[in-house]
Amino acid sequence: MKPVIQAIVGATVLALAAPAMAEIVVVVNPKAAETSMTKDQVAQFFLGKSSAMTPVDQPDSAPIRGEFYKKVTDKEASQVKALWSKLVFTGKATMPKEAADSAAVKKAVAADPKAIGYIEKSAVDASVKVVFSAP
Repeated sequence: MKPVIQAIVGATVLALAAPAMAEIVVVVNPKAAETSMTKDQVAQFFLGKSSAMTPVDQPDSAPIRGEFYKKVTDKEASQVKALWSKLVFTGKATMPKEAADSAAVKKAVAADPKAIGYIEKSAVDASVKVVFSAP
């Protein structure tokens, strides 16, 4: 019986140690005309295919960044970074603005009617408008 209890305790510890996947939302300035967007529309901005809005990214080291790109673009964050490097090198785009964390993304989006960013759903307040929720 003892090995079974050890296995249960071990599995519980591993489950608690795994990072929780927070619900990610895409936000824009409350004055922006957009009220909702599709996954593909959001991806256009964060893959440099549209310059109608200015993407605000989270740091490379932030777990939310990798999760966001996987859910919205079906690409790894490293693949997206390589794509942006190519766009910048060829003069077709400039790198997205980068903010330190969700609070900084929210502040940048609240200050710029053309900005679009992603944050944890729990960080949403009246300073931004949610246009997409990443499943």
